[in-house]
Amino acid sequence: MHIGLIGGIGPAATDFYYRGLIDRHVAAGIPLECTIAHADVREMSRNLNEKTPARQAAIFAALIERMKKAGAEVAAVTSMGGHFCINELLPISPLPLIHGIHAVDEAIKHSGLKRIGVLGTRTVMETRLYGGVSSAELIAPEGEMFGQVGDTYSAMATIGKVTDAQREVFFAAGRWLCRERGAEAIMLGGTDLFLAFAGLEPPFPLVDCADMHVDAIFAKSSSR
Repeated sequence: MHIGLIGGIGPAATDFYYRGLIDRHVAAGIPLECTIAHADVREMSRNLNEKTPARQAAIFAALIERMKKAGAEVAAVTSMGGHFCINELLPISPLPLIHGIHAVDEAIKHSGLKRIGVLGTRTVMETRLYGGVSSAELIAPEGEMFGQVGDTYSAMATIGKVTDAQREVFFAAGRWLCRERGAEAIMLGGTDLFLAFAGLEPPFPLVDCADMHVDAIFAKSSSR
């Protein structure tokens, strides 16, 4: 099945989804049919901060229409942060959507986890992944740490690179959530967070929302 991906939000997240789908299709011996449309991460950040989800949904819908004309049969937003407008996008999308939050909720149901610390954008942390996880309690950083994680994530996602100082912000928040709030695992609720954890062994288990979403996209793209 031909997949349409809304990319660019941010660039590292797009690469994560694209490489993940390539690896899964190669392993399964299935050709990947994919079209990627670029969305501007700075424009999305403005709409997120200004709390104008309908405006962002209209931008995404136009990109999905473009991918539909290129042959795409379903679409996905390659960003957990980009799902802030998913409810506004669903009724106007020219194609069916592979919903990232639903994919995460389903995967967590099967994990058995009941208390998970969440890192990501301010909105993701405030809303506990948009209230979309039904089988576990999500807990966010508090006080100054909350703002530090949100700001650090936005800065990292915009340029698609992580510094050592930024990485330590996420590790410190994860350690605190496990030690002080009893989190059983830490949710990478921002797609670009893989940059901070890739190739390392953090002192806590991880729940990677983007990887769960890629699994769901692959399941759809490999079906008929």
